[in-house]
Amino acid sequence: MPVLTITDPHSGSTARIAPELGFNCFEFRVMVDGRPIDVLDSVPGFAEGGQKASGSGIPILFPFPNRIKAGKFQWAGNDYALPTTDKFGNAIHGLCLDRAWRVIEHKDDLVTGQFQLSIDAPDRLHLWPTDFIIEVDYEIVHNRLRANFRIGNPSNRPLPWGLGTHPYFKLPLGTNSQVADCLVDVPAARRWELHDCLPTGRLLELDETCDLQDGAYVSVLNLDDVYTDVACAGPQFDSVIMDERAGLQVTQTCPPIFREIVMFTPPNRAAICIEPYTCPTDAINLTARGIECGWRTLGPGSEFHTWIDITAGRVLA
Repeated sequence: MPVLTITDPHSGSTARIAPELGFNCFEFRVMVDGRPIDVLDSVPGFAEGGQKASGSGIPILFPFPNRIKAGKFQWAGNDYALPTTDKFGNAIHGLCLDRAWRVIEHKDDLVTGQFQLSIDAPDRLHLWPTDFIIEVDYEIVHNRLRANFRIGNPSNRPLPWGLGTHPYFKLPLGTNSQVADCLVDVPAARRWELHDCLPTGRLLELDETCDLQDGAYVSVLNLDDVYTDVACAGPQFDSVIMDERAGLQVTQTCPPIFREIVMFTPPNRAAICIEPYTCPTDAINLTARGIECGWRTLGPGSEFHTWIDITAGRVLA
């Protein structure tokens, strides 16, 4: 399958994107002191196709991140039923991570992909209350990968939506390091209570097994949790992976619209997922229960913009 590469001309940092696999950025290689650091993790052969769409690189989750209970919801008086594909019988991870996107711009250091439900997956148009457009720019500037998101509503009805990404970060960062040398720091103060991966509606305080606010070693974590109550430093917040032995770190920076962070430690794999979401799992049904959780609507003809940055380099003092 065709793969596009973008490169920063000054540092030599590169990223590779697979448009036909959900516009997945499955490789980001940063040059630090003249040596390459692989930031993202992908399963062997991902770019050739046939692998799990949500299991490598940076899957893009839209118009809902994570799960919708039993794939069922109501909107504007109508009932909807999505295909159920997880082990609990829920719909999962949206409608565009496993379909081809159209490339509408490609420069040396930038590539833009677009997905419109009615054009790129017309067989799924009946599954959502309205048509939608999502555009993503991937751009490299030195050691930073910037993702710009543009969400558009081309219909004459309000578009319900939530956005998330599901990045797999490779561990460790140094060639002489081990996973045991790596810590993760996420500035979230609470988490949603889950039952079979679905929020009950209650928020829980963190205990020592899952509190990441002051850093925790990845090797002792066993996570598949939806964190919330994120503390911002000014107009953004950072989630950090640090390899102590190598003196290297990866930082994911988000604006506060990403009010949830899903933390997932994939089993039998030297990687960790730090997933920024604009809302929690099953948000459309939580909202129907009167629980405020960040579920959004976009008016007819309107557009919404946001972004996520990933950077890599030496540990900051």
